[in-house]
Amino acid sequence: MTGTTSAAGTTTGATPATVRRGTLTLPVAPLGPENPLPPLHPLDEAHRLAPAELAVLPPDAARQATYAPLTSVLPTRLNDGYGRAREATGIATLVLENDRLRATVLPGWGGRIHSLFHKPTGRELLYSNPVLQPANFALNGAWFSGGIEWNIGATGHTTLSCAPLHAAAVPAPDGGQLLRLWEWERLRDTPFQVDLWLPAGSDFLYAGVRIRNPQDTTAPVYWWSNTAVPEHSGTRVLVPADSAWHFGYRRRLRRVPVPGTPEGPDRTRPWHGDHHPADYFYDVPAGARKWIAALGADGYGLVQTSTAALAGRKLFVWGTGPGGRRWQRWLTEPGTPGYVEIQAGLARTQLEHLPLPAGEELSWLEAYGPLTADPARSHGADWAEARTHTGRALEAALPAATLDAALAAWRPHADLDPGEPLHTGSGWGALEVARGGYELPGTPFDPAALGPAQRPWLALLDTGRLPGHALPAAPPGPTLVARAWREKLECATPGGPLTDYHLGIAQWHAGDLAQAVRSWERALAGGPSPWPLRALAVADARAGHPTRAAERALTATELALAEPATTEPALTALATEAVTALLTASRPEAARALLDRLPASVRARGRLRLLAARTELALGQREAARALFDEPFEIPDLREGEESLHTTWAALTDEPLPAHYDFRMRPEDGPEPA
Repeated sequence: MTGTTSAAGTTTGATPATVRRGTLTLPVAPLGPENPLPPLHPLDEAHRLAPAELAVLPPDAARQATYAPLTSVLPTRLNDGYGRAREATGIATLVLENDRLRATVLPGWGGRIHSLFHKPTGRELLYSNPVLQPANFALNGAWFSGGIEWNIGATGHTTLSCAPLHAAAVPAPDGGQLLRLWEWERLRDTPFQVDLWLPAGSDFLYAGVRIRNPQDTTAPVYWWSNTAVPEHSGTRVLVPADSAWHFGYRRRLRRVPVPGTPEGPDRTRPWHGDHHPADYFYDVPAGARKWIAALGADGYGLVQTSTAALAGRKLFVWGTGPGGRRWQRWLTEPGTPGYVEIQAGLARTQLEHLPLPAGEELSWLEAYGPLTADPARSHGADWAEARTHTGRALEAALPAATLDAALAAWRPHADLDPGEPLHTGSGWGALEVARGGYELPGTPFDPAALGPAQRPWLALLDTGRLPGHALPAAPPGPTLVARAWREKLECATPGGPLTDYHLGIAQWHAGDLAQAVRSWERALAGGPSPWPLRALAVADARAGHPTRAAERALTATELALAEPATTEPALTALATEAVTALLTASRPEAARALLDRLPASVRARGRLRLLAARTELALGQREAARALFDEPFEIPDLREGEESLHTTWAALTDEPLPAHYDFRMRPEDGPEPA
């Protein structure tokens, strides 16, 4: 670089960054329709601790790990309508570029940074996935791997993983353009923004992040920026810490030394040793600079650093076992390199949520860029020397004072009104602004974004009632469950079955299960309907009445089968729950009869193929169950950590689990290796 570098990292004489639209063509498995059934079942999230495990955490982390855990993904819906068939598809991109770096962003897919290309070296800094394949990792289902993602809301991958965000260009502090991404996070009702800024002449991409709580009560907040980087045999992950909290898929938490013990694997080298899929939450000293880097054998790679508010750092590895490698191939395509994730968050671990008082906000600045270190020192056996040397290399490339100055330079620009929209997100933020009258400088939620999903709730806001009275033949639209909306449903005049149905969902979310059941029973007074019947089946199962739950779930599915207006996603969701409930109630004959009545396109889905095998096993028909496995099938929505596939195989045969069915995330026997 030539010229003079300013305190904020801008080089005088260099070309300011610009933002432009583009298109990226990738093999894409379409996201498909949302699951139209409200997600009433308990949240299945892998990052949960048994009470005994909390005792090993420091007191502040233990308090935060028990503060406001998420129990439901309402008001969002599940995204489970995708498959495994990919087609070349043009994806809208927004490209932020200066003379040193080019960042390619996918505004329609959670604002993911798909690529960060360093021009002087001609090298890609991220693991840039060559395919876009949804899989069941997000809190609400669909997620995909690669790049840099922004996780907000609650423990896990955000419900916005595959959702469109609002985007626009905004004047940057150095006179160029920054790219603003923003949305309304619905689990906690916290609007947020990510301002991507490439200072002129800079080798580092800055990300200014702000989370706001416009409500009149304290909101729990969560944030982890997740960066996928290539995993090669020489990759080493460096961080200013000597210990970490290891969390594996047995949901046990223990403190371990970094890089490891002489007799164990080197935890800083993901490809070496007997690793299983696991998280390592680092104990970064409070006064230390916050950074994490992944460097190749040549000492070159990516570093992420931030101002002090983003205090946590984490490494996730898929491990060297067959299950972890299978997941890697499942998320991309054979022959591509694997990846590890280096992450940065607000808390020490991803098990924690932090309180954000009413009317307040959190903001910080992150930086992503290339780093070169002496491989003899960064990859040497002396860990203290390796991390100290790498930290000094970072300080030379991007001094901490420069990052602090950049935060101060960016912060006044966070309130600037964005220019012409480059991409449009959802209408939920506009609806919440209409209800709450919030002033949110810098992140306008345009009423023009309001769509069919929001209009009934806008009518409730304006008129005191939801449009419509009777329950529709097709699944009702999504339900709002926050306290303010629940109170409006309770006061709606007149009510009716449709209002009662939505009210029951809001009451269920609030933990008032008895009132939810009463509301759904009132909704049925106008005549039989699969939607409140299904909700009552879930309530029966929760209350320990499996026989009644199965009967109601079966009746709901039969009603849907008889109704021409029932969509295939609705029928698939109802049938999946009904067969599961019938097996739980020890009624495999009824489960088989229902499966036989389903359309072939529904029966062919992998989830129902697995349920069919379980049904045949329950009937004692091992050969029929084995025949279903012998014709290989895939379950597109197989959940991270889910064990139903290999446990069904183990109940069927003593033969080894075939490789294409092996998604095991934890060791079967003995202590969990770290």
